[in-house]
Amino acid sequence: MKKRMISLCIALILTGSLFLSGCGTKVQASDLMKGVKAHDVSKEAVLRDEDTAAVADFAVRLFQASREENSEVLISPVSVLYALAMTANGADGETLAQMENVLGLSVDKLNPYLYAYKEALASGNKYKLDLANSIWFKDDESLTVNPDFLQANADWYDAELYKAPFDNSTLKEINHWVSNKTDGMIEDILDEIPDEAIMYLINAIAFDAEWENIYKENEVRADVFTTESGSEQITEMMYSEENEYLEDENTTGLIKYYKDRKYAFVGLLPNEGISINEYISSLTGEKLMNLLNNSQSVRVDAAIPKFENEYDIEMSEILKGMGMPDAFDPGQADFSGLGTSTDGNLYINRVLHKTYIAVDEKGTEAGAATVVEVMSEAAMVDPIKQKTVYLNRPFIYMLIDCEAKLPVFMGTVMDIKE
Repeated sequence: MKKRMISLCIALILTGSLFLSGCGTKVQASDLMKGVKAHDVSKEAVLRDEDTAAVADFAVRLFQASREENSEVLISPVSVLYALAMTANGADGETLAQMENVLGLSVDKLNPYLYAYKEALASGNKYKLDLANSIWFKDDESLTVNPDFLQANADWYDAELYKAPFDNSTLKEINHWVSNKTDGMIEDILDEIPDEAIMYLINAIAFDAEWENIYKENEVRADVFTTESGSEQITEMMYSEENEYLEDENTTGLIKYYKDRKYAFVGLLPNEGISINEYISSLTGEKLMNLLNNSQSVRVDAAIPKFENEYDIEMSEILKGMGMPDAFDPGQADFSGLGTSTDGNLYINRVLHKTYIAVDEKGTEAGAATVVEVMSEAAMVDPIKQKTVYLNRPFIYMLIDCEAKLPVFMGTVMDIKE
């Protein structure tokens, strides 16, 4: 009798920007990491510029592949990368080769890079970017998990590992874990656990930061946002003077900092006559990093709309199209490094991705707290070279960390939702 194929489900979850207190429900599933002691790998972990360039290229390619023309998108390339990298530690053969080609780095390079990236993330009283990883296995005698896979995810990803019955209690526990790790922003990532599912690999991101300079009441006023179709919408625009300007042959933009300048909001406005889709299609990782690394210190008369967005997508077709079809093929997938099942071959069934962001006069919230930094750079700006960037028509935005300058979030605003 032919053995049935087992679904290896990957759930990628992140949130972006509204502080809510998470429910701290204690997980009842068996914690398998209690018997796995992480090795000290810190000496191997370095943020190399060439690796950052490769990750940025993956971010842009994923952003391009995720977007549909004339519709908004919001993804976290960093979240997707963490979940797929954890999974790649269990891949072998052609499946691993395809995954490494899509991710842009070999697992041997990706593991230490993502470890170093997480360690370098700053936290203060008014800003944070928290990453959390977990892996959930079905409590089933047919499944044998490779201890090397567990060790790799303990060493590099600090992953919580749970064995659970995969019934309604597990469904609730996974959703509670996600809610807790995203400060309550993503409450229900799963609506069911299919009978064939045996594993979920989950990454969660919670971002919270207050603007370096919070907008005053008189700096927020109603104005017009014009869509690509030419329709006009009245929205609340936030006006300020910034001091970091971006420009290339197709766009102008600005960098607006959060407290202590550890994180920043980037707004990019394609030139008149260039659609959002055309600009995104022209991007590469190298172009994006060159744009961010060559900002100009000039005074910027800026306007950013208050906006809120949520987004969810199932990414399996996108990732197949990017060049890793074998991972999703029951007959071709090779996850022998992860483990084995007497019921059949392991493969990826779904890649679930869910995001949320809200930008207002206080900042971009999803967590809590504060350090105040007195800046002197504005005093060095030449007032004669003043630029204007009003994000009052469709634009691209990013939330970046200011160390590696990687886009943790990438999104578009096509219209202002009421």
